[in-house]
Amino acid sequence: MLAALTTAPALAAPAAFATQPAEPGQTVHAVAAMHTGQERGTLLSLKPLGRQSRAEVISQAQKQGLETGTARHGVAAYRLTYRTITPDGRPTTASGLLALPTGSGSRPLPPVVHTHGTLAYRGYAPSMTDGPDRAVSVLYASAGRAAIAPDYLGLGTGPGRHPYMDARSSASASLDMLRAAHTAARERGATLGRTVSLTGFSQGGQVAMALGRELDRGADRRFRLGMLAPIGGPFDLVREALPGMFDGRIDPRAAVFYLSYFLTAQNRLHPLYDDPAEVFRAPYADPVEDLFDGEHPAEEIAGKLPERLEDLLTDTWYQKLRHPSGALLEMLRANDRTCDWKPGRDVRITLYSATGDRDVPIANTRSCARQLGDHGATATVVDQGADADHYTSFLRSEPSIARALPVAR
Repeated sequence: MLAALTTAPALAAPAAFATQPAEPGQTVHAVAAMHTGQERGTLLSLKPLGRQSRAEVISQAQKQGLETGTARHGVAAYRLTYRTITPDGRPTTASGLLALPTGSGSRPLPPVVHTHGTLAYRGYAPSMTDGPDRAVSVLYASAGRAAIAPDYLGLGTGPGRHPYMDARSSASASLDMLRAAHTAARERGATLGRTVSLTGFSQGGQVAMALGRELDRGADRRFRLGMLAPIGGPFDLVREALPGMFDGRIDPRAAVFYLSYFLTAQNRLHPLYDDPAEVFRAPYADPVEDLFDGEHPAEEIAGKLPERLEDLLTDTWYQKLRHPSGALLEMLRANDRTCDWKPGRDVRITLYSATGDRDVPIANTRSCARQLGDHGATATVVDQGADADHYTSFLRSEPSIARALPVAR
């Protein structure tokens, strides 16, 4: 399980984007003075992260195990900081990665948004360090697209703590990142096309579906939804993800990590308990909330938690989570609506997962396909096999997604 949590961030020394100089004459470009509006999606700063040649793009992607056949151009990457809102609607800021191809001409660039999976440490967000999320975004850009990877609230340079698995606020922050990227691309001499493709892994699969719903409902007239390709998303918490933590379908250590992160984050949004000791056994009750403050990597957190839910949870909460009701059930259901909508007839939807996934069981993906089907939508389900774990399902899915995404023509 921890392969999915510790393989995703980059643990090695920073690669090309961190070591190469910015574009000639560029420094951190604070643009707040030019964008004095307070509206959501307002670009506040645009920081060059450097350029990579096509060969360097390929090398970076191969280090992460990604197929590189679609790479065509060099890429320039930027960290954006922009205005957005908290889950309760208060103004805040967030950051994210924008990657643009170099030498691709003046044609509009099809935007593709990649939403990342579970990250506990803010420094592992796509705009902060090299890793699969940055590598796959840069790879998408290298084919002739504008690649956008939100850091989410409370990760990257965003203040506060991340509201983990709150699909609504992660989608709203990602929509505002798309708006900020529209401005940033224009400032770099590029133009974003109108049709947006969405993909994401794990938690990001849930976010991609929630963002797709908002775009398809006309959340911003500058954009229309064209393609959805989430991988291994937790789309059905009530019937699949949470039961899977107790019936053995989810690796026990994964269940401990995800559930600790989820409960501490959701308690700040929907008060579920007054004291951590109500939920977590000693000695875990005292440190558990501070472990998920955005400053601790997953591998460090996992070493300070038990290996089984029976050792993590009090008897009362062990039973509550096996049979959720009341405020707990309402909160779970609120995050289970990301597939419960009717996409436009021209929206292409492919849902990727793997029978061998013991972090997010494939039943989540099949449930999503059924919900979409109930609205008359056809979603293709791709099973990457019984021998594919959570992260392997991402690696096996990426090539077909990369080939299916539109490119500048």
